[in-house]
Amino acid sequence: MQNQTAPKEAIRNVQGAIDQYKAETGMLPIKNSDAETPVYEKFLIDFAKLQRTGYLSDIPSAAFEKGGNYYFLVIDEETTPRVKLMDLVTYQKLNDIQGWIKSYLQNGGELPKGEQMYPGFYQIDYKKLNKTAPVIQSAFSGQSINALMDEGGVVYADYGIDLMQLIQRNGDASIDEKLDLRTLLVDDSDFVPVKSPIYHYVNGEPLAVKP
Repeated sequence: MQNQTAPKEAIRNVQGAIDQYKAETGMLPIKNSDAETPVYEKFLIDFAKLQRTGYLSDIPSAAFEKGGNYYFLVIDEETTPRVKLMDLVTYQKLNDIQGWIKSYLQNGGELPKGEQMYPGFYQIDYKKLNKTAPVIQSAFSGQSINALMDEGGVVYADYGIDLMQLIQRNGDASIDEKLDLRTLLVDDSDFVPVKSPIYHYVNGEPLAVKP
């Protein structure tokens, strides 16, 4: 293994640079994105700008820009900006599945739906795609999670099991039914839920919902 800076230390360093940059310029050093970009993929950090302006001497080795497995991004950009990591291994696997489904549909196949997991969300029938289901490892728990597909063939990662474990650990007494449960995962870790549906707490368990 190369002597890579641990992501936690890298996050602290980048957070410090972001905070200082914002305090002195009133802006955030983030790349442009459009309104369609999902919230947990939206505000990628512009490391070139941080380096160019002297706020950061080195790009973290964990960052994609240095060949690492993470995008560093900012959430809560309008209130208290926080640096989080997007797991690119998971992101790429979900993109691969999305590509398989798109190709299958373009060649006249019907939606490769498996068992319904939530209203409007289904497991993926990889046999129809003539593919093997990839192993997707959650950045939150390290355990294997499944990919889901909606009625339009859009692929998501299912973090329901991670959410249930987190809620059981913390207690569910005060969860608002309108809360987007993904915020619990983000507040409890250094990561964002890659390509995830919105979840609400319904009848004592996380439920993926359509926006």
